[in-house]
Amino acid sequence: MNGLGHKRSGFTLIETLVVVAIIALLLAILLPSLSRARQLARSAQCLNNVRQMAIAAHSYASAQGRFPPYLYSGPGGSVSYGWDLQVRYRWEGGQRKTTAKPGLLWQGKTIEEINQCPSYKGQDNWADYPYTGYNYNSSYVGYCDYYAEVSGWPPVPTGGIIVEANPARPEDVQQPAGCAMFSDGEYVGGANKFMRSPFKGRDGSFSGRSAGTQGYRHVGRTNVAFCDGHAEPWIKRFTETYDFDKSNVRPHGDVPTGFLSEDNRLYDLK
Repeated sequence: MNGLGHKRSGFTLIETLVVVAIIALLLAILLPSLSRARQLARSAQCLNNVRQMAIAAHSYASAQGRFPPYLYSGPGGSVSYGWDLQVRYRWEGGQRKTTAKPGLLWQGKTIEEINQCPSYKGQDNWADYPYTGYNYNSSYVGYCDYYAEVSGWPPVPTGGIIVEANPARPEDVQQPAGCAMFSDGEYVGGANKFMRSPFKGRDGSFSGRSAGTQGYRHVGRTNVAFCDGHAEPWIKRFTETYDFDKSNVRPHGDVPTGFLSEDNRLYDLK
């Protein structure tokens, strides 16, 4: 027998290398598409989250007559009533401990997944305060100024609260579809749960305004829920502010940050 009728089994080295090269090429083509698909899925989930927050804010307003305040503290600073979380502080063994519960927006109950942006994994820039990835319009919609009466002047009931400014009512917002309520919060120093307009609004002038910017972490977009309840991905981004600390604004990088508009038009109540 000369072996002419022998069947060859297996692959040659060249054939194996060709197959490996084809697989590598397919992976190089498909992996970016799969990664982008995952990013878009997270963005869609986030968009639904901020929409649910807007619905919750309107439910709060229906019950209370106004949108939730962005933040106020209890007696002695023992508890912080935030729009997102209620945080209680206590000392134990010489260390400060915190307990977080659903905040004003949720009126005692929430779904944890809604409170957390699926694309944000960082911390709050406040010590011991958990951050969810979102911020709330504290320059106009949720702005308030409350403090406890302690001196007896101006005269209010004992233990009363002096109100300098209340959060907006739904009817105060003249163009609900053009007034941002919730969005993805982020800045170069970490995160901040308070959305700030690029120039002073009801909140007055203060340093640190550039820390209240948005994080464009969803394929170059930030998700925004407006006062009429609709939500949309937002691509326009502005980095100018009169704040002296402009270094808080990140023009470039993996997650660029900035304001939604070049002025206060997407934040104010007009």
